[in-house]
Amino acid sequence: MGNGTPLSIGTAHPRGDAAAKAAGTERYAADLYPPDCLWAGAVRSSLACGRIISIDTAAAAALPGVVKVLTAVDVSGSNRQGIIHKDMPVLCDEMVRYCGDPLALVLAETKEALQRGMSAVQLQLEPLPGLFDPDAALAADAPLIHEDKPNNLLAQASICKGAGLDGFADCDVVVEGSFSTPVQAHAFLETESGVARLEEDGGLLMEISSQSPFRDRFEISHALGIPWGKIRIVAPSLGGGFGGKDGATVQCLLGLAAQHADGRWVRMQWEREESFRAGYKRHACRMAYKLGAKADGTLQALHAKLWYDTGAYAHLGAEVMELGMEHAGGPYRIPHTLIEGWCVYTNNPVAGAMRAFGVCQATFGFESMMDLLAARLGMDPLELRLKNALVRGDENCAGVRLTSSTGITTCLQQLQQHPFWQEREQWKAAAPSFKKRGIGLASVFNAAGYGGGVRDAATAKIELTAEGSFIVHNAVADMGQGNSSAFLQIVGHILSQDASRLVLKQPDTRTAYPSGSSSAGRTTYTYGKALITAAEELKSRLLNWAGMILFLQDNDGLELQPGRVVHLPSQKEVSLVALAGYMQPEERVCLGQYVAPTCKEVPATAKGFFIGFPHVIFGYGAHLVRLEVDSLTGQITVCDYLAVTDGGRVLNPGMFDQQVQGGVGQGLGYALMEEFTVQEGVVKTPDFATYLIPGSLDIPEIISIAAQAEPEETGPFGMKGIGEVAMNGPLPAVANAVADACGVRLCHGPLTPQRVLAGVKG
Repeated sequence: MGNGTPLSIGTAHPRGDAAAKAAGTERYAADLYPPDCLWAGAVRSSLACGRIISIDTAAAAALPGVVKVLTAVDVSGSNRQGIIHKDMPVLCDEMVRYCGDPLALVLAETKEALQRGMSAVQLQLEPLPGLFDPDAALAADAPLIHEDKPNNLLAQASICKGAGLDGFADCDVVVEGSFSTPVQAHAFLETESGVARLEEDGGLLMEISSQSPFRDRFEISHALGIPWGKIRIVAPSLGGGFGGKDGATVQCLLGLAAQHADGRWVRMQWEREESFRAGYKRHACRMAYKLGAKADGTLQALHAKLWYDTGAYAHLGAEVMELGMEHAGGPYRIPHTLIEGWCVYTNNPVAGAMRAFGVCQATFGFESMMDLLAARLGMDPLELRLKNALVRGDENCAGVRLTSSTGITTCLQQLQQHPFWQEREQWKAAAPSFKKRGIGLASVFNAAGYGGGVRDAATAKIELTAEGSFIVHNAVADMGQGNSSAFLQIVGHILSQDASRLVLKQPDTRTAYPSGSSSAGRTTYTYGKALITAAEELKSRLLNWAGMILFLQDNDGLELQPGRVVHLPSQKEVSLVALAGYMQPEERVCLGQYVAPTCKEVPATAKGFFIGFPHVIFGYGAHLVRLEVDSLTGQITVCDYLAVTDGGRVLNPGMFDQQVQGGVGQGLGYALMEEFTVQEGVVKTPDFATYLIPGSLDIPEIISIAAQAEPEETGPFGMKGIGEVAMNGPLPAVANAVADACGVRLCHGPLTPQRVLAGVKG
């Protein structure tokens, strides 16, 4: 990349972090072992529900190598954390609400001393009856998990559009179905980790694996009573996140430990088993669908009911439910809808943000319903989707008029032209002995950005160094999706620089500016727009200084090139090093700001929504899977996967395909094998020996095609985010393909061999 060729938009440049990651030199929070650091670990409840009688720390504190043992009385702030709903204790003070609730925090000189100290803490808990599914939690006589939440409801909401349920009166055909999706673990390579210490001025310095370093300061401040301005967060590259590091994990525990460590560094990293118990998970969801249409396949009415299990604490459960509801009718025109949602507290592990944020659950339900409807009508399932696909200017199922790029029709048309679809009957007919072949479709869409009621803003910063290179001060964490590489590409394109002259600094709240979380498909979109402004301003300053130095009356003929500014007519030039020497330090730093657009005509369709509704920008996709089902074992083998995606203009084709392929791969795990199992609140899949995720041999070739759709006018160079949309396709596409192969509709994920065989045997 450092060959002197400027980076450019639309070209598949290698990722900026590729060499460091391939060589193992990339710096992660889990790699940090400061000299003379203490080790911190949480003693967690083995009960799913109970009252704390006593926590005896004396024996643990007396052990050699144990420095401190802390409990809730040592927390000086509110002792409550949470992004929006602050109901989760740093250390439990009265009750435990799930198997994993932290009760004490041990600080020790070594990892071995830490383990001995944690084992020596004596807990006396009074077991109480637990609630382990939404039905039990919603029962009239159910005990309350949180006293201030009647009926164990975190949130209840509805969307009513058109005539609502009365719309079914005009339907010629009505189909119904019930579906459920499992809990899914994020399974990132780098578990929750970080280091922290108190600085000499009393401020808290923390280097952690986090998707939201700027917002973390508010959670820590509220929970621990530290002024947010005295909290500095450094966020190196993450070894995966997928939503599981969006919100406090180790942050408040580490901050508390640092407050009691006499200025020494403290290190915390969760083992995989602890991550599975205490880390956030994807919400399990149960759905009931009713869909009506005219005899020609025109969709008329929808009634959807969705129950999300948020576990013991809120985290982002209400917002996950609301986004699922906003997508519950698929990317289709439906004039009459009633969509109802319940987000329910249980004594299960805490559910939270995960890639596709409530949408992949609803997509499974609705895209299965579309195939059921097509079968009832005797209609081609792709034609049914095309007939009802949204176009710009339509209202979606939530009553939001689409004013931005809407490319689902283009995606479906390109899929329709592919040989996988054109030659489907021949391929199925060539199935080997004891194998049944099927082809399944799914139309998908996913909102980008935070949605209504939340300011989706970014402030970008670029600095010209004295050595003539450019530092991009990233303010939005990179958890592997490649947004930081996209930022370098944007700057290189505008400033006409090659990669060797561009340096990326990962988020540091002391040197960068608040720019939101790495989530919601908004990182490159929102921060990229701010970065364009900053880069163009810096370019203007450089050309102005070059013009003064070269005695030119205007900028005509001036051109930025790698390492210099050249006046093309005269071939006079001035180096960036020389320019940096002339400029004042403050002149060499440029900022750019951007606030993402919001809906200006909010429909009066939604009730009970807190924040995040509605959205105005969506990514779209059409997926096709070809698979074989072994009629003897029920094993599903995915042979081929095709994903056509509308992400506006593609900035880097290589990274575009990687995002789609990564989403499909994760989605295939969700579809085929990933089932985080909890019985009576106890995790029964505590590690990768019991919780299975796809390996390289489980994933087929994934063909990614960028739809030839219109650019997104509001986005940087016409792009929009696609980090989540591909996750939504695999489960419904696989279920539809199994139905095509075996004539059996499987309504509960994942589609394991046992479920396939049970369905076939009926």
